[in-house]
Amino acid sequence: MIGRAPARCVLFLLVSTLFSAPLFAQYVCEFGNGPLDSAPPPGITTNEIIERFATWESTFKAARQHYGYTLDVTVQSLNGNAVDGTFHQESEFVPNEKGAPVEKMTFAPQNTLWRLSLTKDDLDDIRERLPFVLTADHLSQYSITYVGHQHVDELDAYVFDISPQNEKKNDKKEPSPTPGFKGRVWVDDHDFVIVKTCGKARADESAAFRGRNALANLTPTFVTYREQIDGKYWFTTYARADEFLHFPNGQVHLRELVKYTNYKAAQSK
Repeated sequence: MIGRAPARCVLFLLVSTLFSAPLFAQYVCEFGNGPLDSAPPPGITTNEIIERFATWESTFKAARQHYGYTLDVTVQSLNGNAVDGTFHQESEFVPNEKGAPVEKMTFAPQNTLWRLSLTKDDLDDIRERLPFVLTADHLSQYSITYVGHQHVDELDAYVFDISPQNEKKNDKKEPSPTPGFKGRVWVDDHDFVIVKTCGKARADESAAFRGRNALANLTPTFVTYREQIDGKYWFTTYARADEFLHFPNGQVHLRELVKYTNYKAAQSK
């Protein structure tokens, strides 16, 4: 669905250098944040914080598998301030008897995107990778660095930078297509739960890296927010991206909005 690969046409989109991809990504990540205090956390070690939020992550991951929810996805390309293409889709997800999510499409108007093609990787991002969880059994797969303490909206949070341990460079000096979140997470300093993430769900793949006649497969930086469901589980409810993606034949301003709503626990039989 959304691979954010360029359509097979020449793109000549003139964009001011003031609106570069790094600046847009930084704005998306920092919106709503207060000043960052880089001092070590008082009264607790960073390893203790990591262990506590990872334990909660394991609980939330197991619980979410038994919940149905509504997925609402909007992807837009922009030319200046004008939207020149839109993909919109709404689905209902309900776990089956084995706990696997079953999707039922409920609304899908005509896709008018013409400067981007959408791939399976992007749909996997939305379904599986954006609701990122860092469980206790996966801690060894990531490098985790304490960054500081920060006020985020109405919460105070510990801040960590996260990247896959096995992220390597190949002969073409490109990042390996390792599935794995790379970015920043905010952990509530009272309940020790992740309340916000911002980063890439997976590594970009350039056209050269993917092989002859292949198209670049790029993914933007997403910020996600969580809310408390049923008074005890913190699930992802909102994700947003707003960025210029730089393809070999031009750049495209992409905006995405993803909502996960109407969480309902499956009735036990």
